[in-house]
Amino acid sequence: MSDVPENAAEHCPGTASDSAGKASACAGCPNQTICASGAPKGPDPGVALVQERLENVKHKILVLSGKGGVGKSTVTTLLARGLAKDPNKNIGVVDLDICGPSIPRMMGVLNESVHSSNAGWSPIFVNDNLSVMSVGFMLESPDDAVIWRGPKKNGMIRQFLSEVDWGSLDFLLLDTPPGTSDEHLSAVQYLKDANLTGAVVVTTPQEVALLDVRKEIDFCRKTGIKVLGVIENMATFICPKCTKPTDMFPANSGGAEKMADELKVPFLGSLPLDPRVGRACDQGESALEDDSESPTAKVLDAVIKALLNVCGVVTVDDEKD
Repeated sequence: MSDVPENAAEHCPGTASDSAGKASACAGCPNQTICASGAPKGPDPGVALVQERLENVKHKILVLSGKGGVGKSTVTTLLARGLAKDPNKNIGVVDLDICGPSIPRMMGVLNESVHSSNAGWSPIFVNDNLSVMSVGFMLESPDDAVIWRGPKKNGMIRQFLSEVDWGSLDFLLLDTPPGTSDEHLSAVQYLKDANLTGAVVVTTPQEVALLDVRKEIDFCRKTGIKVLGVIENMATFICPKCTKPTDMFPANSGGAEKMADELKVPFLGSLPLDPRVGRACDQGESALEDDSESPTAKVLDAVIKALLNVCGVVTVDDEKD
């Protein structure tokens, strides 16, 4: 995995690249001679920094989706808020979708900015036990495009993992962009020695989404990531008036549950398409606190309990049993 020095040229291929110090972009760079010599090529020091920074984070979970538009960031937000309902748990969220950061809006902290101290960058707190970090906090406007090549994205991800003062967390959720690209490879590289718990994979019921999710699960297996489970999102539409469910995306091939069974990975549950959840995310509000008896809240509780069980976390209900 390539890395880029702070004083590098704009199109630097990265110190770990075979073309380091040799590419046309390297001409005139102050690091050209040392890069061309091969001296920087070796273990990335960022891996050890991430391991040290996250040693007090119990569970580190990637939230993945092979397909865009399946509601992965929404699911990340729901999981984070649902886990944070337990005041005894501290939850963090890292927005690794560098080019499309949506977590700040969904968490209601869109206009916040990042502050630094001797301990590192301070995450933005949504409430006392829920904090987030996103490149969205570093943009002058939410409409600003982030036009970065892979090496610069990788450097930002390393900073999010090694320079943010997360403190002690029970769960750190890492919201990733769709696919299996630079952001995912960077996360795997930096978390591989930091006891990455595993990944939750989000999909919708239709085959066009499941096709890409199968590739995402294959990516996890090839990179040594444990698949904690599959969450099926937008399985049914919940009418905001009568609360009756209606199938939105026909699960002609059996949906996510059948796919999970075929691929021998846990199925954590299905979440409905609930207009109230969409409005809450747009407004940066929790869809759970004011309507805890809603169908979405009830299903989410079951999904979170399933996730906790896979992670080996004992819940209050388990202790009663």
